[in-house]
Order: sequence, then structure tokens, then C-alpha cells
Amino acid sequence: MPDIVVMFFVLGVIAGVVRSDLSIPKAAYDILSLLLMLTIGLKGGMALHGSLDAALLIELAGVTLLGILIPLIIFPVVRYLVRLSLADSASLAAHYGSVSAGTFAVALAYTEAHSLMTGGQVTLYLVLLELPAIMLGILLYRRFSREGSATSMSGLWHETLTNRGVILLVGGVLIGWLYGPNAGESVTSLYTNAFQGILALFLLEMGLVAAETLRSLRWGHSRLIIFALAAPVVLSCLGLMMAYWLGLPAGSAIILASLTASASYIAAPVAIRAAIPDANIGLAMLASLGLTFPFNVLIGIPLYHQLWGWLAG
Repeated sequence: MPDIVVMFFVLGVIAGVVRSDLSIPKAAYDILSLLLMLTIGLKGGMALHGSLDAALLIELAGVTLLGILIPLIIFPVVRYLVRLSLADSASLAAHYGSVSAGTFAVALAYTEAHSLMTGGQVTLYLVLLELPAIMLGILLYRRFSREGSATSMSGLWHETLTNRGVILLVGGVLIGWLYGPNAGESVTSLYTNAFQGILALFLLEMGLVAAETLRSLRWGHSRLIIFALAAPVVLSCLGLMMAYWLGLPAGSAIILASLTASASYIAAPVAIRAAIPDANIGLAMLASLGLTFPFNVLIGIPLYHQLWGWLAG
């Protein structure tokens, strides 16, 4: 049986496929996403309380390296094998080099349900993988495009570093790290105890959105479909190999693999829409949210657990 939170995603997909009138108001979705980001940050920060050392810096440097390498690998693949335009190739490089907070939350719930050891620093993986990927996607477009983009790099950095997801994640980590699991329990327990419920409702909405996105699938998207379903497995192997090299515990390894296998559908679309106006954001959302996200939630995360068991012996 899949984890119960995953079944809420399945329920959302079914409701969307049968065109039910079920919907979650935008205001409620915004609150759910804000609570999810803040709770993830707090949980990570509390786990980090009193455990900062040199080994952690090496680990985070390794994760950052993945955030640089993945978009550089994705770009030529989608440009020459999937045969997308320059703008869409740079867009896909940014989306797939970046990560999905929803996938992270499901992977975190999975490791908790299976009692797998997970380090608090995994929350930082989100930021370290997301930021360089978005910037590299934009830089690749500028490098190979004659027109480039009028958006200044300083403006892009400001927009990327100050978006609400980054602020809540980093802020949550800092608050959790400063106060730990005990000193701030009167506030933090409210969020951490509700994590599974918040995630379930968030996934219900993601199921509805994924079903709506999949309606735009056409036979002409066959190459993109193959890429969106094959990329998670290949990219997860990069995460697993880095986890093995860094000596991460099983839970952290599965989360890192799930993140490298994921694709952004929140932060990257906003940044790419502003910086690469020629990019088809709908195409990127079709791949990342319509195909890759469901694959990871329903099949991928348990698969990466099995692959880690084989790799770690």
C-alpha cells in the first residue's frame, strides 16, 4: 500500500480526470504552500540544532555541485535529443535542475514512515539545488541567444533569493536551529504536528492540477513524454552516487535522490517567464508537474529506496 498522503494525490488526479467540481480555493492553496515551506524549514532547523561542523560544509558543497551539473547535462539532452528550441531547452534545464518542494515533502514523509535516518540539513538541499539551476538556465539562454534578455542579473538574483519559498525555508531553518526542538516547542509543535495533514491537502490540490495539465498532452509530445519519465530515474542516480560518496544515511540519500529526480513547478516558472519570454512555460509545466511529479510520488521514491539498498549493500 502507498503512503496515505500519496493517496490524496491519487484522489486529486481521479477528481480531475472525471471533471469533478472539487477544488481548493487559491487562498487556501497559498496558505497550504506557505505552511508546508515553513514547516519543512522548521523541521530541518531543529534537527540541525547543535550539529554544525566541517563535514556538513563538505556535504552542502557536494549538493551545490549537483545543482550546477544537472542543468548543464539537461540542456544538450533536450536541445538535441528532445529537439526543443533554444528558449525551451534553457527553460527545461532550469526546471529540471531546480527541485520540487512537493516531492521533497513526500520524500520526507516517506523516510519518516519507514523510520529512516535523515539529517536536518536536507532542507538546505532545496535551496542549494534550486538557485544555481535557475541562474544557469538563464545564463545558457543568454550565452547562445543573440537577443539575450533585458532582465538584469542583479534583478534576477534579488527575485530568486527573496521569493517567498526561499524566505520561508531559510527563515524556518534559522528559527528551528536557534531554538531547537524544546525552547520553541510552544510554537513549532503546532506546525510540525500538522505536517502530514498539510501535506495531504497540498497533494490533493497537486493531483487536481496535474490532471488538468495532462489534458494538453498530444502525440506530438512523445519525445518530451519519454524525457519527463526517463529523466527522474537517471537524475536520481546522480543523487544516489553523491549520497554514497558523502556517506549519507539512508533517509538523506533517498531525499537527495528524490530532489535530483524532481523538477520545479513553482519557483522556476516564475523566474523563467520573466527572463526568457520566448520559453513555453506550459510545455515545462506539462513535463514537470504533469509527468515527472506524479512519477516520483507514485513510483519514484520507493524505487530510489530500492536502488539505495542495492548501492549501499
